[in-house]
Amino acid sequence: MTAASDELVRLHAENGVATVTLNQPERRNSLSMALLEALSEVLEQIAGDGNVRVVVLAAAGKVFCAGHDLREMRKQFDSHDFQLRLFRQCSKVMQQIVNLPKPVIARVAGVATAAGCQLVASCDLAVAEKGARFATPGVNIGLFCSTPMVALSRNVSRKHAMEMLLTGELIDAARAEQIGLINRAVEPEALDETVYGMATTIAAKSGHTLKIGKEAFYKQLEMPLAHAYDYTANVMAENMQANDAREGISAFLDKRDPDWQHK
Repeated sequence: MTAASDELVRLHAENGVATVTLNQPERRNSLSMALLEALSEVLEQIAGDGNVRVVVLAAAGKVFCAGHDLREMRKQFDSHDFQLRLFRQCSKVMQQIVNLPKPVIARVAGVATAAGCQLVASCDLAVAEKGARFATPGVNIGLFCSTPMVALSRNVSRKHAMEMLLTGELIDAARAEQIGLINRAVEPEALDETVYGMATTIAAKSGHTLKIGKEAFYKQLEMPLAHAYDYTANVMAENMQANDAREGISAFLDKRDPDWQHK
């Protein structure tokens, strides 16, 4: 599964890992309507591909993603309908990432600002090079980062999220790791090794189990404690009926490698 290099979003899959690359470096990979629609289509394609177990979200060029395309937005200043469609399309893509039945790892090189920072926060895991920078700078241009706030506030504490949203200032990768926006900040030469090492480790697991776990993780977060335990008890009981759970437990007890069937 490979998309052409002139696509807005490139797609390459190998050994259970799909790499999705934002491919508009000359536009700082800004999230225009066209790019958002292309990204949505690729995510939908991946969702139905049983050979893909992990997704890496990357970007071409020196900027991961500069957020929305402000030039496109300015051309549509007087169209409330366009602005609403744009933000709804962006929200759809972010929810597709969260609801995708495969873990998504952000590979961040360069700057991720506004909706680009939202993109990082929406991924399940994120690894950035130490030179990466992050911000939600909408407040600086009179457009508060309200939709990026949804993903940001679900990944870092309230005060850290509010500091980013109210000041609009850039933070470095070390700070992003400290507050939980990313998992790791690594040297640039170690970025791919770290990202794909993580992806390979995850891809070696049962795809069915990963799907169950990711879905349950996000659902239980929104529940009161007692409801979360009741829900996850049912999830685990159901999970026990899966072929891969029976195979995994048997393989562990028999001291052998499991033979996943991904079901």
